[in-house]
Amino acid sequence: MTTTHGDARLVLATHNAHKIVELRAILTPLLPGLAEGAVVGAADVGAAEPVEDGVTFAENALIKARALAAHTGLPAVADDSGIAVDVLGGAPGIFSGRWSGRHGDDEANLRLLLAQLSDVRDEHRAAAFVCAAALVLPDGAEHVREGRLAGTLLRAPRGDGGFGYDPILRPDGHERTCAELDPEEKNAISHRGRAFRALAPLVVETLLR
Repeated sequence: MTTTHGDARLVLATHNAHKIVELRAILTPLLPGLAEGAVVGAADVGAAEPVEDGVTFAENALIKARALAAHTGLPAVADDSGIAVDVLGGAPGIFSGRWSGRHGDDEANLRLLLAQLSDVRDEHRAAAFVCAAALVLPDGAEHVREGRLAGTLLRAPRGDGGFGYDPILRPDGHERTCAELDPEEKNAISHRGRAFRALAPLVVETLLR
């Protein structure tokens, strides 16, 4: 199909190519003919990563999207996500990626969380992946949508797929962990997918202007 909005551009505040692919996959059914270069990442525009000093997922997502919109003069989408454990009062929350003290050490973060919950009975091991997705426009307009994936934390990792805490969260209604689901299955129910899909109509409206 010939597109009439091929010159429209949106910047995703991430250096993760997977997230760019994911957002494009969500938008494509809503925008047939979406140009390959319509959605680009922060690295493509030479943007530095801002300090994420917010105290909620939404605040951190907005910090990233605001910085990228200001840097490029283009609409920007950002997300922030993590795991919230009921018996820990919602922690690790925004500290999920550095729970062990070293940012991005998935294995250490997972081991520490399991150790902290070692004496917690199965019926009290509820948790959820949470994602806030933000859209910031050059004119200052801002929109935030949230997605959640509730489940139960297992006592040992299962599965080789995914990343982060995926091997220990079994989504409600499923027998497998997020790390055992096929990518298509995971994307259909994931917190990030839900947040992006909730934000998608606003993104589409922006691209069609």
